[in-house]
Amino acid sequence: MRILMIGDIVGRPGKRACAEIVPQIIRERDIHFVVANAENVAAGSGMTPAMFTKLRRQGIDVCTMGDHIYRRREIIETLVSSDRIVKPANLPSEAAGRTWTVAPARDGELVAVISLMGRTYMNVRSDCPFHAADRVLNEIPRDVRVIVVDVHAEATSEKVALGWWLDGRVTGVVGTHTHIPTADARVLPRGTAYVTDLGMTGPYDSVLGRDKDRVIQSLVTGMPHPYDMAHDDVRLCGVIIDTNADGRATAIERVEVSCAASGDDGED
Repeated sequence: MRILMIGDIVGRPGKRACAEIVPQIIRERDIHFVVANAENVAAGSGMTPAMFTKLRRQGIDVCTMGDHIYRRREIIETLVSSDRIVKPANLPSEAAGRTWTVAPARDGELVAVISLMGRTYMNVRSDCPFHAADRVLNEIPRDVRVIVVDVHAEATSEKVALGWWLDGRVTGVVGTHTHIPTADARVLPRGTAYVTDLGMTGPYDSVLGRDKDRVIQSLVTGMPHPYDMAHDDVRLCGVIIDTNADGRATAIERVEVSCAASGDDGED
């Protein structure tokens, strides 16, 4: 099986990149399953039901979220009703959404998707992601061999530690949140594909997706400025994970594809 994991989709540019590139990658690289972090889709923070529907139509099978999950309140009903979107499993049990899901890939194989959120430097109340991972893995049916985990976290060390914690128990552990792609993609000794951060799917002529001049002005002057979305040098970033019949990763490959269209398309 071949799985495409897509890094944080940021605003209009990220959505445009997905619309243009995801169907192409699925076709050209024989992708069987697509997972994307979608917590920054709505103008850089949160997601709406309409945006979720569009991403699904473009070929994204399951969306993961993060610290901005409830920024758009209208997504809560979708979080409760849909089995194609998951909340971080270490959020309180009372928080809306499912902690894991299982969906069929294009080749018929079942794939489990888990989302976890880090606690270091994250301004969100959450439980221990290590314990949450153990709990969820005990809930997933034993016949599901392919399991991928999105670790939405700020601290590199926390993501690396979770990778080692889960090595041999899941197919892949990929980091999101920082919007910066890391160069450490590898298959760990027990067969788990790992990368510290997938990077951003959005505008790279920016500071993490925001207008670079606005961000620099704020940092230099110490004065608040609105961080408007940037729009140029749009790329899709992520990884492709190959698996064997046992659900172990055999390879992980970085993916970075530029979007042909740039500029503000006028949509949210």
